[in-house]
Amino acid sequence: MRERLHSLAGEFETFILRGNIIALAVAFVVGAAVKDVIFALVEALASPLIAAIFGEPDFAALTFTLNDSVFRYGEFINAMLSFLLAAAAVFFIIVRPVNRLVERDPTSTKCPECLSTIPIDATRCAIPLPLESSN
Repeated sequence: MRERLHSLAGEFETFILRGNIIALAVAFVVGAAVKDVIFALVEALASPLIAAIFGEPDFAALTFTLNDSVFRYGEFINAMLSFLLAAAAVFFIIVRPVNRLVERDPTSTKCPECLSTIPIDATRCAIPLPLESSN
């Protein structure tokens, strides 16, 4: 029993210390912090802009009734607008700058012979080329 618990503890330690788990934890913490910034951006800038254009910053009051059932479609519109504005903010503040940075500093290239992806500093391809026939 003790051996099995020790083995299980070792397996769990290996799992926790893997790079992808650590990266996931960091991404979660950073994502939580970025969420607050994005929602503040939406609340402080986007909602007043919507109010200036449509005359109403909050669509939650929009409803219709059908057979004594109230459909609050305005809340759905609010949720969709918040999602789209948050997604646009993430795209323009995080994704686009990171993509430009990666494009500017490539870490790999295509081998001109076999077209496989190789490190930028490689002097030859890792895939051996077939020997040519001397007919």
